[in-house]
Amino acid sequence: MFVSPMLLHSIKEPFNDDSYITELKFDGIRLILSKFNDQIKLFTRHNNEVTSKFPELLDLDIPNGTVLDGEVIVAARDGAADFEAMMERFMSKKSNHSIVYCVFDVIFKNGDSIAAKPLSERKNLLYSLNLIHPNVYVIEGIKGNASEYFNLTKEKNLEGIVLKRADSPYEINKRSRNWLKVINYEYTEVLITGYTKEDIKFLISYPDGSSAGFMEFMPYEERSKFHSMKQVKSESDEYVFIDPIVCKVKHRFKTKHGKLRIPSFESWRA
Repeated sequence: MFVSPMLLHSIKEPFNDDSYITELKFDGIRLILSKFNDQIKLFTRHNNEVTSKFPELLDLDIPNGTVLDGEVIVAARDGAADFEAMMERFMSKKSNHSIVYCVFDVIFKNGDSIAAKPLSERKNLLYSLNLIHPNVYVIEGIKGNASEYFNLTKEKNLEGIVLKRADSPYEINKRSRNWLKVINYEYTEVLITGYTKEDIKFLISYPDGSSAGFMEFMPYEERSKFHSMKQVKSESDEYVFIDPIVCKVKHRFKTKHGKLRIPSFESWRA
């Protein structure tokens, strides 16, 4: 049984409020796990069934009529989630990366929806399932203290935190301000050296000329400004190459190959 998950609303800065539960934000793949008719099935947030990809989870001892929400990750040696390794594991059956399913909510119990119950009560029901399994970790969270927790994630180079109202229901298939995420972004100055002719992606490089990858996210007004500033050097079938333009981007760390992960436009050089 698939349940379309509740989604997070982004905010820039954390805040301390004891009416919220603070959790670590895991850098993996959202995973809905359900058990009905003695059969466990796994789904991504987009309702793609991926049961065969994670056989480790199919012997989880839970009652029929249970639906769990969580994030499946591959943990690096330092304990942080390794997204590239997670994608390798997801895409290839030959990958030997070990996964951990980090469970943070329960939506159905004994066949009944408990989505309307407050998060604090759902957490207690989740603990009562006694999920003891080598590939499963139950996320408890802490009361308030989001600012301190976020500072710790920055020190450890983790992805960020999530703040959830303790009295919030589970809002199926909704992006809600009752669940907030604060991403630990990094900021890097890069050169825009070209763009695709469909005007979707920008070619970006570091000041030394090495590739930083592609940037897709730039507001419409800034795209217009970019096109007013650009000086075209040459073209290929796919790209338009320009004299470099300096800008700052925000991103989620770097890949193992030195590319920026999910860079988005932040500002032009003053």
